[in-house]
Amino acid sequence: MPLLGVAREVAAPAEHVDADGPYVFTTAKGHQAQWVCNDHVVQRDLPTRGNTTVVLPECGYPHPLAVMGPKQATRARYPATPRIIALSDIHGQYGLLVKLLRAHHVIDHEDRWSLGNATLVVAGDVFDRGPQVTEAFWLLYSLQQQAAAAGGAVHFVLGNHETMVLYDDLRYVNPKYLKSAQLLGRSYPALYGADSVIGQWLRTRPVLLQIGDTLFLHGGIAPENLDLVRNLEATNTLYQASVGLPKDQVKAAPDTARLFDGKTSPIWYRGYFDGRMDTAQVDALLKQLELKRIVVGHTSMPHVSSFHDGRIIAIDSSIKKGENGELLFIEDGKVTRGLLDGSRMPLAEGRMGESD
Repeated sequence: MPLLGVAREVAAPAEHVDADGPYVFTTAKGHQAQWVCNDHVVQRDLPTRGNTTVVLPECGYPHPLAVMGPKQATRARYPATPRIIALSDIHGQYGLLVKLLRAHHVIDHEDRWSLGNATLVVAGDVFDRGPQVTEAFWLLYSLQQQAAAAGGAVHFVLGNHETMVLYDDLRYVNPKYLKSAQLLGRSYPALYGADSVIGQWLRTRPVLLQIGDTLFLHGGIAPENLDLVRNLEATNTLYQASVGLPKDQVKAAPDTARLFDGKTSPIWYRGYFDGRMDTAQVDALLKQLELKRIVVGHTSMPHVSSFHDGRIIAIDSSIKKGENGELLFIEDGKVTRGLLDGSRMPLAEGRMGESD
């Protein structure tokens, strides 16, 4: 941890990259895929056949990929669905993510979607810290396609670390990726530029997602930002147009400054847990928004936890540490948490000020 008052610096690039990729870019003839395998760049030019380009593995992500054409921005509101599974703050811990999803049969032993018409929500922060960011993004990208084909859905909601990396704040990037960027001849944010498949996908993801009477987002809604929820579509559109713009620009522009404010914006707010809001205030906020609950990541907890009499559910279960993690299940209105061994438990009762 950095010393109090001392700014965290960008790490030096790693000396070696064992396996990373693919990074897939759009070209005039289709796509180009690049990997770093044992410090060597592997590159393939891949023609598009129909609407799909197939990318076979070299190193890094271990499964074949079906890369689709440009994604459209997703809706902000969806009707209630009987079964929702949610998690957040993966932070490059792909191995732990796979273990957790397999334990609860979200994916099968080949890492393919196996929950039929259920819905999976990932509330931000795949980037930074851990060693397998690339693999985690491709797994979610692939599961989104597979779930849609099965009548289900996978939603990825942007977190603060997505916006940080894309506006070139690299203080938390794993040194492995700074070395990959050097070897591939791009800056790390440029590996997720608008000409890349995952970069384009990220630029069409929402920040606010409402399913039935539950709102999902990374940080939280401050009382002064109720209008951002009432105008979900407009808020998401503004975020999507801002992703990748310079940090100083989005923090200073009148229409985007509060979207990126490090204390009160939807991707940064921690007021449900640090004493800024009590239960009565949270209750009033939800009533004004006509919501039953708000589900958030960002503030790390030992477990998926209930706060303010179930009105707030914290789902950042400290996956980023690479040791443990949990899922939230909302099934016909009943909420439980899924443990790494595949068992289910009631939500932990959160205590104010408790976070990792």
